[in-house]
Amino acid sequence: MFEVCIKESKPRPDFRGTDEYQVSVTFQGEIQDSRFLRFLEQIGKEMLASFTTQDLLVLDLIKREEPVPKELRDRLALLRDREIIEVISRGKGTRYILSRRFYGFLGKRGVYTRKRGLDKETNKALLFKHIQDFQKDGSRLKELTQVLPQLTQNQIQKLLVELKKEGRIRCIGRTNGARWFPAISE
Repeated sequence: MFEVCIKESKPRPDFRGTDEYQVSVTFQGEIQDSRFLRFLEQIGKEMLASFTTQDLLVLDLIKREEPVPKELRDRLALLRDREIIEVISRGKGTRYILSRRFYGFLGKRGVYTRKRGLDKETNKALLFKHIQDFQKDGSRLKELTQVLPQLTQNQIQKLLVELKKEGRIRCIGRTNGARWFPAISE
């Protein structure tokens, strides 16, 4: 059921109303995204590969920006190797998006760039610019998370540490009271 729904780009079956004595399944026949369907068909033909039900479930979850459950995570590496999905960041903040190729196929390369996010050096440049712009009062970590809302607080702290090691910024204070300033030029 799942495989057919996803292959036809239809919503997944709805099992609301199911209990321990009966199963209630609702199917919706409306195609959600025919372009996604055509993309999967094209990839399958090009690679002479077929997608398993698990692959299709993973792709559907990634497209919907939903987390991939543990039991399906082993499919991520194969989909990444086939360049159908891409990994963004590592560790706890790991995210997956559909590939650049998918967004190019849709003619939405700008959406890809937005979802992919900025590279590390661009993120550091934005943080440094903010710190320079507000050098009189300094910048707290809470403000800096507003500059790059797509990053976690931990990721921003790592960028700040790099900027500090490069000698571009300095920190005064500790914990929540800490403020970041441009390095003192001599």
